[in-house]
Amino acid sequence: PDEPWCPYKVGGDAGTGARLCFRPPARGFQCSARGCRAHRSAGGALVANVLRNGSVLLQWGPRNWGPPSPRLSAALRGFSLNCSWDGTYTRFPCDSVELGAACRDYLLAEAHGSVRYRVCLQPRYAPPRPAPPAQCVEFRVEPAAMRDIVVAMTAVGGSICVMLVFICLLVAYITENLMSPALARGGHA
Repeated sequence: PDEPWCPYKVGGDAGTGARLCFRPPARGFQCSARGCRAHRSAGGALVANVLRNGSVLLQWGPRNWGPPSPRLSAALRGFSLNCSWDGTYTRFPCDSVELGAACRDYLLAEAHGSVRYRVCLQPRYAPPRPAPPAQCVEFRVEPAAMRDIVVAMTAVGGSICVMLVFICLLVAYITENLMSPALARGGHA
């Protein structure tokens, strides 16, 4: 049977408000050693799969917060996801996200390279059940992949080639127009 869609709401700036979105779950995703690095929270409930393309797939399961019971499952209202990253002098907040009870993963599509992230996930239950403590995971996204470096170096190399051609043409022009009259005068004397 198909799993339900994951509804989530991304918190925006004060003037823009929040927007409601839906995404299909990433069923059966496994982090392979070649394609990503997995980071687990201290309690093991939250996993951050840092992919080589700079995105991060967060995964969790309700069973990791304690023994599953039908009463707890019925009381689960969703999850709150908050993240922040370290800048040079201060800590910057990422988008805060409210996820539906059917959600078991979330994709951070564009994470900054060489920056330390802290992501915390907390389940939300209907009253009077108190929410368990948040599970937090810290990770660092690797800088740009080697292919990005190769593309940049190719662009720089192409620019250098164009500059060298321009310099050669300039030297040829100077040699032809400035040196030829001096040689011509020397030949007539």
